[in-house]
Amino acid sequence: MRVVTTAQTQELDVQPTPLALLLLGREADPRSERGVECPGDLPSPSDPDLVERARAAKEKLGSKVFVLGHHYQRDEVIQFADVTGDSFKLARDAAARPEAEYIVFCGVHFMAESADILTSDDQKVVLPDLAAGCSMADMATAEQVAECWDVLTEAGIAEQVVPVSYMNSSADIKAFTGKHGGTICTSSNAQRALEWAFEQGEKVLFLPDQHLGRNTAVRDMGMTLEDCVLYNPHKPNGGLTAEQLRDAKMILWRGHCSVHGRFSVDSVNDVRARIPGVNVLVHPECKHEVVEAADYVGSTEYIIKALEAAPAGSKWAIGTELNLVRRLANRFASEDKEVVFLDKTVCFCSTMNRIDLPHLVWTLESLAEGNLVNRIEVDRETEQFAKLALERMLALP
Repeated sequence: MRVVTTAQTQELDVQPTPLALLLLGREADPRSERGVECPGDLPSPSDPDLVERARAAKEKLGSKVFVLGHHYQRDEVIQFADVTGDSFKLARDAAARPEAEYIVFCGVHFMAESADILTSDDQKVVLPDLAAGCSMADMATAEQVAECWDVLTEAGIAEQVVPVSYMNSSADIKAFTGKHGGTICTSSNAQRALEWAFEQGEKVLFLPDQHLGRNTAVRDMGMTLEDCVLYNPHKPNGGLTAEQLRDAKMILWRGHCSVHGRFSVDSVNDVRARIPGVNVLVHPECKHEVVEAADYVGSTEYIIKALEAAPAGSKWAIGTELNLVRRLANRFASEDKEVVFLDKTVCFCSTMNRIDLPHLVWTLESLAEGNLVNRIEVDRETEQFAKLALERMLALP
């Protein structure tokens, strides 16, 4: 590696990019899913009174606060959640509690944005750590997607394309989807969203998770892998020819979940060898070959319900985030259900895990003292079009 000194940098007139500054911990971008500084003096993680402090602050706030806990959160945080669930369920739960002045979202940035879009103007959505983002959501920026649409326009197919964006995307991407006649989907209703999209047009631009798009199209809807092309925003024209774009039914964005993307066919084969009779259950954000090798595939809510319905004595290897798998293993141990993590390698969602007890305590105590911190607020125009895309999803049968 060649090291460039400050003098050399000045001589070459090299300017650091905004992303480089964010990754170096300098400057801030509230529209990004990462690199945003979190203000305030946090209590020490070793403080033995953290649990009691959180309980006292939440009790003081009473009905003014509603705490949402995503399934992937730590147990130390989940214990204070009024409701738990996936990102969209939580956003809807928040909208159903208009009396709550503060919505504390223990999740990541795009989830808090969705909650702000769906809640009333009187409600304030708070993210305990502004640096809790989503690497997948960061893989599709508004500028990149606008450039992609220009490529589709030049190829003469933009009018045939309907954008479908996964819930795990920024408000900007949801707004783009709404402006261009598309809809949002979750991992639970992706097939219905795609069916609707193909009723509106001939092709789908699926953002930002390639694996959910591919698995839904091929596994659930009978398309072939040849019907799908992968658009790489870091290559000219997405790395595709106009002919490839015209021939494709599914234009998949080159994005993925850093957690679910780690699972491999080797992981599946290994757990089958170690645990005879094991049922392999994975999330559809996993790679296509992993989904094909599994016994069952489904969303986070599907995974939970499958284990609830499973017979005593059954064995399960789960391919999703480790906090949830551990929680499920503990929950069902008394029912003689064996639940293990699909991979041998420990793999938490690193950004989701930024929400810890010190951040939650600091947030609740600040709110209890009348200090609004870490508010997530989507601007009016973005909210308008993002809400339009979300409402199209809600209207799906």
